[in-house]
Amino acid sequence: MGQALGCIQVDQSTVAIKENFGKYNDVLGPGCHFMPWCFGSQLAGYLSLRVQQLDILCESKTKDNVFVTLVASIQYRALADKAADAFYKLSNTKEQIQAYVFDVIRATVPTLELDKIFEQKTEIAKTVGKQLTKAMSLYGYEIVQTLIVDIEPDDQVKSSMNEINAASRMREAAYEKAEGEKILQIKQAEGEAESTYLAGLGIARQRQAIVEGLEASVIGFSTSVPGASTRDVMDMILITQYFDTMKEIGASSNSSAVFIPHEPEDEAFEQR
Repeated sequence: MGQALGCIQVDQSTVAIKENFGKYNDVLGPGCHFMPWCFGSQLAGYLSLRVQQLDILCESKTKDNVFVTLVASIQYRALADKAADAFYKLSNTKEQIQAYVFDVIRATVPTLELDKIFEQKTEIAKTVGKQLTKAMSLYGYEIVQTLIVDIEPDDQVKSSMNEINAASRMREAAYEKAEGEKILQIKQAEGEAESTYLAGLGIARQRQAIVEGLEASVIGFSTSVPGASTRDVMDMILITQYFDTMKEIGASSNSSAVFIPHEPEDEAFEQR
């Protein structure tokens, strides 16, 4: 109805391209505009100034011969002051952007190995954005942002990478476990050595005390019993220890002993 009356409406964030007898005439901003069709004025079309996003999947081969798919996200918009160029110079903006993205990615990825691509995806995105900005500015478009949002290697390659990562982690865990066991064994050996040392000191002191006690007993017995020799005193002490030993063997409920004919002075006695 508005065009029949020679008026058109242009929405916000949109411009309209006005032609006069098929020739470009003007760019109309948001609002209501008079367009007398009877004088050859006509509406060629509308152009959105909003930021648009284009997701592009590009497959390429890396330097180490691995096929990988990169997902590039391109955010772009038409410039108001170059609306005529954006409207007339390109028939399909998305295909043009896609062609430039393919060209840059397929020129960059083959120079890098797979691991480097994951590390340098930000640099790849910057390279794509730089080339796009330079090319699309000639057609009245601004590249707002360029992102590499995903990197997808072949399924078999991903499976192999996961196996390598798992093996590496298992190897690291085994190493840490071995180190822990090594430290534990060292500490146990140090503890056993210290325990043996202290036990040796105790045995040495015990034997020293026994010797001192025997010495005192021999001297005291010899003094108290005139005519008793040192040999007699030692024999009596040995007999006393013998009977003490027999008493302890008989008193123990867990003891298993075998007795064979013997005399106290014999050594034919065995205890198991």
